[in-house]
Amino acid sequence: MTHFRRFDSSTDEPLWFPQHDGVMGGLSTGQAQIIDGTLQFSGEISLERNGGFAQVYSLLEETDFSDHTGIRLRIKGDGRVYQFRLASDARYRGAQIAYWSEFPTEAGQWTEVSLPFDSFAPSYRGRALQGPPLKLSAIQRIAFLLSDGKPGAFWLTVDWIGLESGPK
Repeated sequence: MTHFRRFDSSTDEPLWFPQHDGVMGGLSTGQAQIIDGTLQFSGEISLERNGGFAQVYSLLEETDFSDHTGIRLRIKGDGRVYQFRLASDARYRGAQIAYWSEFPTEAGQWTEVSLPFDSFAPSYRGRALQGPPLKLSAIQRIAFLLSDGKPGAFWLTVDWIGLESGPK
């Protein structure tokens, strides 16, 4: 396994941008902070006004993951189920397609989760798509998202993001 992303507060650490259901009138909140060498994603999910999701994402220089078999995360969370998302240059109706895979958290416990690339499903604005397949040679964005249909405060701490290698 190769550590793809570790977190520090240096100026060259890629920025993490919030995106939540406010883009469509919802009231959920979410933010990312780098604290003590970890990424901390937290906020509150609101189901009011057709809301229900919060996301933080980081833009990448086009990156090639094709020599790897999946993503590995070291995380600590609140017991909720989150998504890790990838995006390449693939588009649907002019917008970037998100490829996602879910992972559970154990409340207050550090765990490592493995997300094989073949577990990532394409979607457009939360709707499942039949394709195209994830283009691992052109990854442009990574993200964490919570959209579990449960209102309330949430938090996820990420120690690192790794790339797994092995037989394909």
